[in-house]
Amino acid sequence: MKHRAVKRRSVVLGIGATAGVAAAGGFALSAQASGESDGSGAKASGASGALAFDKDAYTELTTTITDAAGAEHEVKYHFYKAITYVTKPVDEKYQSLNVSVPVEIDGKAVDATGAPILLANSVGGYMPSSVAEATGVGGGMTGAPGGGTTGGASTGTGGVQSGGNAMVDAQGEMVNLGKLALVTGYVVVEPGARGRTLVDSDGTYYGTAPAAIVDLKAAVRYLRANKGRIPGNTDRIVSSGTSAGGALSALLGASGDSPLYDKYLKELGAADASDAVFASGDWCPITDLEHADMAYEWNWGANKLSSGSLVDRTVSKELSTAFADHQASLKLRAKGFGTVTARNLDEYLVKTYLEPSATKYLAALSDSARATYLAANTFITWSGGRATFSWADFLTHVGARKKDTPAFDAFDLSSGENNLFGTGTTKARHFTLYSLRHEGSASARLDSDLPGKIDLMNPMHFIAKRNPARSKHWWIRVGTKDSDTSLTVVGNLALSLENLGDDVDAFMYWDGAHGSNEDPADFMAWIAKVTGYKKRSAK
Repeated sequence: MKHRAVKRRSVVLGIGATAGVAAAGGFALSAQASGESDGSGAKASGASGALAFDKDAYTELTTTITDAAGAEHEVKYHFYKAITYVTKPVDEKYQSLNVSVPVEIDGKAVDATGAPILLANSVGGYMPSSVAEATGVGGGMTGAPGGGTTGGASTGTGGVQSGGNAMVDAQGEMVNLGKLALVTGYVVVEPGARGRTLVDSDGTYYGTAPAAIVDLKAAVRYLRANKGRIPGNTDRIVSSGTSAGGALSALLGASGDSPLYDKYLKELGAADASDAVFASGDWCPITDLEHADMAYEWNWGANKLSSGSLVDRTVSKELSTAFADHQASLKLRAKGFGTVTARNLDEYLVKTYLEPSATKYLAALSDSARATYLAANTFITWSGGRATFSWADFLTHVGARKKDTPAFDAFDLSSGENNLFGTGTTKARHFTLYSLRHEGSASARLDSDLPGKIDLMNPMHFIAKRNPARSKHWWIRVGTKDSDTSLTVVGNLALSLENLGDDVDAFMYWDGAHGSNEDPADFMAWIAKVTGYKKRSAK
């Protein structure tokens, strides 16, 4: 990357020494956000003082970006680094965002004034994500892409793991949506967020639920409060994320403008503006955590661990059985299937996602490559250009499951999700009655704050409430060999949105693993389609 500094002023305005900071030695900002209702129930844009975007505080950078088709382009862009998006941050290292605005592509001036804004979070494992050290779009962010949530080994106290902005294509090459969006002509915003491993000097965990989603909402509010100041169309924000970042992206999409977060946002001094996003892109979302153990056993319960051993059959059966009641409670309907219950969910997944995925994969192969694949995978019947197979044979094809049981609410409190629901100086807690009571009294109850926090972390809660300010456009993806969570998570997420009449583009990548992104060019085109954007050249 070639760096050419053009303009650089202090991005953070109004730094004051009056407010305290919980951790990491960050400063709190003195000015407060302002905004008024527009009378329609939505919050109007408006920012002042520390939350007013400084359009001149950028560095002009030039870099070469390879697009999704493999072509290289020289991109000149304005890079706004580490803007603190709240007036009372707990930790500025994480509660800041970067903005990248394309101004020239291959020597041709670009006008991004009305371009969609891609809000590309890099959260992985529900761990903290920081953009403070980034040197340009999609680069220098702490952590590494991908990674599941359970275990989530950190790099020490406050360790960081990312995943939402960098993924892997079918050839194993890295895909960075931020860079692809920039070369497409979109504005790119990369927000940091607190995560579950952050601990202050007093031993208090200050990044556990719901910190990450509150931070991302605050980032959206900052953007929308700066309508007319910040480049791009703040009414056309498209979020993206992978794994836990995918879950948070889905949560952003589902929970727009929910008052349940207001007290948390007020504590941070977030802008008084809408936190709704226009569209949501979600790759392998690790979500619906309170039902994830049940779903996992229903899906992968018959599969052995990579060691070749079976998981505890009693626990697996109990959880799988409990999943049937949960699935029935959703009351989801699909054309040709009626109500989708635990009895026909396997058939629904096979016919709706798995066979179409295998068909697309096989149809794209050469005749010889297809014959070789089918010879090695005789469970697939290939006839008339279409793949068919059974659910049981598909499970055998996937092979080893990634996680033991329970997959998320571990009996010994060792999972990343146990840490996510920690509080105060308590690192980890049970968040399901099944695991809590397995380890203690049969009458034990979850801590009183947990039900509310669990709702705040689950997009399904807001979808069930038919949240009117939710995104109406959804791009949802997962690999068919991704056993980081159950495939039912994606299936139910997509179907619940379809049942509300939303525009849903959901697909499973055949033989794709966790973190797969095999159609990034299509995602870029989808953004233009749903936002109605046509690229303009600068005059």
